[in-house]
Amino acid sequence: MAAQNPPEKMMFQLSLRRRGISDQTVLRALEEIPREIFVEAADRDQAYRDSALGIACGQTISQPFVVAYMTEQLQLHKDHRVLEIGAGSGYQAAVLSRLCRQVLTIERYRTLADGARVRLEQLGYDNVEVLLGDGLDAATIPGGPFDRIIVTAAVEQIPEALLQRLEPGGILIAPVGPHHGTQTLTRVTRTDAGFERKELVDVRFVPALPGIAREL
Repeated sequence: MAAQNPPEKMMFQLSLRRRGISDQTVLRALEEIPREIFVEAADRDQAYRDSALGIACGQTISQPFVVAYMTEQLQLHKDHRVLEIGAGSGYQAAVLSRLCRQVLTIERYRTLADGARVRLEQLGYDNVEVLLGDGLDAATIPGGPFDRIIVTAAVEQIPEALLQRLEPGGILIAPVGPHHGTQTLTRVTRTDAGFERKELVDVRFVPALPGIAREL
């Protein structure tokens, strides 16, 4: 398996470039991060394929292209503070951590939050804080305002309270649309005049659900 990793990772990078990812810092972050750590043990031989994979609690780790694309659209700087709604296995937070000053990621499933925290600590990504909480209840999220917000589960509409947690000039990106179907990745920029929205590409994400999961 170890002998296969270099060509797999080379194809992984080539695939991202062919699909239009051009930000060198984003490409470098995805190259550095061991994606196999963030997938289920049974799926490790699939880790560098451009597809979503199932993880615990009925959730998914997004396909690498979507992770790269969403990250690129955030236009991150080293001094940014980023809020992520939906930690999952911690992979997106790991990518963000290489590109900004601080990441706060909120996860409603305790199993996922605990697992993500352990992985990120083991890798030494100490600028990420993983919290168990309700990411859709913006009033309960500590800290902020944030320079960037990324939502990694489908919302039928972006909560206004979440938009209000953005710094002036800040960017939020989220998949917006029906929970069971196709959503449109939407980028919202906070300007002096209000909020500017731009629809980007169609995606499919698991639904964002309110509250902290009672089980799992």
